Amino acid sequence: MQTEETLREKYNTLLPHLSEKDRRLVLASDAQSMGRGGLSLVSRITGISRMTLNAGLLALKTPIDCQTKHSKGIRKAGGGRKKKVIVHPELQKVIEDIVSPDTMGNPMNCLQWTSKSLRNIAKDKGYNISHQLVKSILESIGFSLQSNIKTDEGGNHADRDAQFEHINQASNSFLISSCPVISVDCKKKEVLGNLKNSGKDWFPKKESTQVKVYDFTGKNLGKAVPYGVYDVAKDEAWVSVGIISDTASFAVSSIRNWWNEMGKIAYINVPKIYITADGGGSNSSRSKSWKKELQLFANETNMEVNVSHYPPGTSKWSKIEHKLFSFISINWRAKPLLNLQIVVNLVGATTTVKGLKVKAKIDYRIYEKGIVVTDEELSKIKIIKNDFHGEWNYIIKPNNV
Repeated sequence: MQTEETLREKYNTLLPHLSEKDRRLVLASDAQSMGRGGLSLVSRITGISRMTLNAGLLALKTPIDCQTKHSKGIRKAGGGRKKKVIVHPELQKVIEDIVSPDTMGNPMNCLQWTSKSLRNIAKDKGYNISHQLVKSILESIGFSLQSNIKTDEGGNHADRDAQFEHINQASNSFLISSCPVISVDCKKKEVLGNLKNSGKDWFPKKESTQVKVYDFTGKNLGKAVPYGVYDVAKDEAWVSVGIISDTASFAVSSIRNWWNEMGKIAYINVPKIYITADGGGSNSSRSKSWKKELQLFANETNMEVNVSHYPPGTSKWSKIEHKLFSFISINWRAKPLLNLQIVVNLVGATTTVKGLKVKAKIDYRIYEKGIVVTDEELSKIKIIKNDFHGEWNYIIKPNNV
């Protein structure tokens, strides 16, 4: 079969030299020879409707002697039924009025889109028109089919850019002094079992993995809770896979595991560490438990713990999202996460062309939710808030300092 590009070149050269009838017969003959999908392909390339092509197929099957004089004739220029947009010149305006309550997008942009279906628009206002005509009119006035795009995370904070600049400067300062800079966050919880996992992967034909229709939590399988720690300088990461929920204790325990397994080997006798984190969840900038757990970590390691939170509405901009979590998602795409060990194996096997290395381990501990930090415990936290947004930027010093 000829390629779509070859066919397009052929028709662009040939069709202008043919009469209306000849064009219909040639295109119908080509579509018929292509087999299944031929009509759709020819229609898409030439813009000629399937109704016209079907008329051509019928003419090919009808003996010449049985064809009427009219069917063998060729219309003069301007002959035949008038187009709907000519008979009803107001049609374009009517369609614009129909879709306007459902029109989205910036009116100053060249591109707009509508949430109404073509057939519903065609039925509106009583005009006897096809949905294909509606499609043509909408395209002619700058509409197109669109899907949702995840871009809106809420309003922008006035000091959003300034906070990013603060994080950048602090990160560079720590990297220059050979102190660790880590980005932390909890990846989306994953339901375990023989369930559909997003994405596509290569399989032998007709041998794709069969999974359950409904994504209910399987009996005794539960969920996997991956909390990651990404080392910016080393391009290495640690992921603790929890079994219950994402809590402040679990988050700092994951940081502690990274330090014991990877961090203290790479960074010997460093006086401080820099942590960048989302502003919500287990590592929330408002969480007292998060700060209490970081105090315990600072006491254990005798390191000054510097923390910066990303401003509201920018959680997807963190290093860990782009340098670790995105590649984990690619690595386990289309693979059912049957159990915790498979999750750990897939996370640990995640690599990039730039040399990312990941270690992962199951954390079987049960971390209690809803722990209340008392005033006495809060008073023991040696926290120093930065002059610039102290709720986002602060230092927790070891108690023996």
